[in-house]
Amino acid sequence: MRRLTSTLALVAAATAFSASAGAQTLPVNDPILRQMWAEGMERSQTWPLMQVLTDSIGPRLTGSPGIKSANDWLVAMYTRWGIPARNETYGTWMNWRRGTTHIDLMAPRVRSLEGTMLAWSPGTPRGQPVTAETILIPDLADSAAFRAWLPAVRGKIVLVSGALASCRPLSNIQEFATPATLERMRTQRTEDQQAWGRRIQKSGLNNTTLPRALEEAGAVAVVTSQWSNGWGVNKIFQGRTTRVPTVELSCEDYGLVYRLTDRNQGARLRIAADAEFVGEQPVFNTLAEIRGSEKPNEYVMLSAHLDSWDGSSGATDNATGTITMLEAMRILKLHYPNPKRTILVGHWNGEEQGLNGSRAFAADNPRVVAGLHALFNQDNGTGRVVNVSASGFPRASAHLADYFSRLPSELTSGITLGFPGSPTGGGTDHASFVCHGAPGFGLGSLGWEYGTYTWHTNRDTFDKVVFDEVMRNATLTAMLVYLASEDPVTMPRDRRVMPTSPQGNQLQWPNCGEPARATR
Repeated sequence: MRRLTSTLALVAAATAFSASAGAQTLPVNDPILRQMWAEGMERSQTWPLMQVLTDSIGPRLTGSPGIKSANDWLVAMYTRWGIPARNETYGTWMNWRRGTTHIDLMAPRVRSLEGTMLAWSPGTPRGQPVTAETILIPDLADSAAFRAWLPAVRGKIVLVSGALASCRPLSNIQEFATPATLERMRTQRTEDQQAWGRRIQKSGLNNTTLPRALEEAGAVAVVTSQWSNGWGVNKIFQGRTTRVPTVELSCEDYGLVYRLTDRNQGARLRIAADAEFVGEQPVFNTLAEIRGSEKPNEYVMLSAHLDSWDGSSGATDNATGTITMLEAMRILKLHYPNPKRTILVGHWNGEEQGLNGSRAFAADNPRVVAGLHALFNQDNGTGRVVNVSASGFPRASAHLADYFSRLPSELTSGITLGFPGSPTGGGTDHASFVCHGAPGFGLGSLGWEYGTYTWHTNRDTFDKVVFDEVMRNATLTAMLVYLASEDPVTMPRDRRVMPTSPQGNQLQWPNCGEPARATR
């Protein structure tokens, strides 16, 4: 409770912030839309809410203390605004606490390295440092030769990724290099990556089984590097070891250690990694609702996943979606407190492990799925909404077109509507409803180099949030939910005739996957 109280206090202290868009004339006649515009664009609370979620609570790995703190904070915020909210369990997950990680080059010279432990990795014994020589996976003839070599890893730290000759992004090389240099560097990068892939393939193992084989053979740590093709940015996912730590090094520092090891120059690393496993613990979705006054058993939903990877703060994946929906609910409560349909927001857990939270909710709440008029989901970064698909519901297209036609051009300019669109089979949480034939729609955002710099990386931090864009998205979402709740006709669920693939195969409407309700 101490942490929850302090984060609430931070929001209260920050309410003086006003993300004013300036005095603007809104060319719409609907007084509720005008009020929502003023609230969302001139009295936005996105900045203080985002600051608490990303800076104070931080990353929200499924099963970690951070995700539970975020669940509780959301319930507290909604309760404070007079919106009934709850944490609803859907299963259990391994409870894992990340502590500090320190990785240092000790020989042939001393240097502190940029890196971190991967999610769900064991720490070093009692969090104390382990110092050892590094070793590379050699280029061997086949799996039998690999098995014969494997005892060589005992007592050593094993490098399991290939190294790049240059960690410059390709765009930088293209800008400055001569055509000959560009071609040489591009070719070398491709050949180096392919050669390392063949080396691992010849071991008879893969990225999942290799680390476990190394720890079984006595390795004291595993080191990886998954560069994201941008300056200083790496993908941070999960470790595959169960007894020794797996750490990720930046492209630049991994290359340093790789070259020293490859050239037999006496590379030694010291790794201190603190982690704690507490066993399977309940995991939750956070739900909040404003009850409908005329059609309480029909639902308009707002949707975003709350969980994140934990190599950084989870700012654009998906604190931006979370805050978009939280702020939209605040606007709706103030200016549309008595909706015709029930307004329900889902802050999903376990999205990064396979849409588990939203899939479980849809499976456990057939009444909501049956009564779903429309769901609006956002999950691809900080950018303003620029595309919306009708998800393969042809007659829903007219409803969406009507909603967008009533919105101010300040919000809709630049948005492409895709009719009838196609159903998504996965990737983000509205797929958990579309597979049931329920109208769920993704609010697709402008890129802001999301895939390279912030999606699942060590750079997904508060400073990457573009608040002008998030304010627009929250205001847009609140308005769409209002118009959907007022819609006199329930959204039709007719499904499009699915097209054929380029190979001539008839595509099918996606099936609903089974949610994982416990750690696999």
